[in-house]
Amino acid sequence: MNSSFVVKRIVLLSTLATAPVLAQETPSEAEAEAERIQEKASVIASITTDRGIVTRAGRFVIEPAFSYANSNSTVVAIEGYTVVPALLVGLINISEVQRDIFVGAVTLKYGITSRLETTVRVPYLSIDEDLRERQAFQGTPVDTLSESSGEGLGDAEATIRYQFNDGLAGWPYILGTLRVKAPTGEGPYDVDRRVLEDSEGNPIGVAFSERPTGSGFWGIEPGLSFIYPSDPAVLFGNLSYTYTIEEDEGFENGGTIDPGNIVRFGFGMGFAFNERTSFSLGYDHSVIPKTDVEFDNDLNNAQFDRIQVGSLAFGLSHQLTADTSLSLSVSIGVTENAPTTELTLKLPMAF
Repeated sequence: MNSSFVVKRIVLLSTLATAPVLAQETPSEAEAEAERIQEKASVIASITTDRGIVTRAGRFVIEPAFSYANSNSTVVAIEGYTVVPALLVGLINISEVQRDIFVGAVTLKYGITSRLETTVRVPYLSIDEDLRERQAFQGTPVDTLSESSGEGLGDAEATIRYQFNDGLAGWPYILGTLRVKAPTGEGPYDVDRRVLEDSEGNPIGVAFSERPTGSGFWGIEPGLSFIYPSDPAVLFGNLSYTYTIEEDEGFENGGTIDPGNIVRFGFGMGFAFNERTSFSLGYDHSVIPKTDVEFDNDLNNAQFDRIQVGSLAFGLSHQLTADTSLSLSVSIGVTENAPTTELTLKLPMAF
């Protein structure tokens, strides 16, 4: 054998033996990276609405939250008839309503398994409302002012969330939700009401003497949500349907109220500035069908129009410690029945 060939082969083998080995990701490192991505995506999706990935098995989370919502609306009520298109005979009542709502809530989350999570939320509300009215065509510049307020326990919620997959092979995380809302707050038909009258003593409407803090109805809400990490962004969305159980509210002549079921959907995106700070932007919309009021005598049955509630929300989240984060979100109403603005501050702490 050629001696030069033998020398070259020995040198080559020696070089390979002493060459640095390329770093390869171990299974434990890959799992840690997947868990980091999952937690980051969950935080981003939960900044504006609670739709993150389920809590890890055995982990307990306490989330105190505080929110403030303000709404202003002007309502024009017309009672009369039109003689010609430009001439109206009757009464026009113009009302301006300003409402401030403060909500303090505590949410408890617990991861039962790696796929299953349970949540309980208990809110406490304080509501202040100012109503200013003026009757047009009455020849008076005087406004009728009235105030009402209320505070107390709101409607408590219990939720079970299940994660169907691990978000592998290019699939988004898909989660199913079942939420039950109990009428623990004081409903609209549990508080006193007063009749509003014009300057001549004629009734023109009904107002609450005290603001209700709850809906007064049981609600069952199944839904689906998805979270799709797409570096550097995270896409998310949700769709749900709330079935509201009609109730007999104890009218003098008997009858029931069906407040209508609710269709909710939302979508948005967010991204992380760094390992500790994240940003989110989303849109949420609720469609509330017509409310039916049925009396036993069928004489005063009523049906109220469908309501559209849409809001655009954005927020920031900052990781304070390994188990604690702070998030602030701002929601702006884009439909007539949505709150004008809403600020929400959350401080989830994991144990």
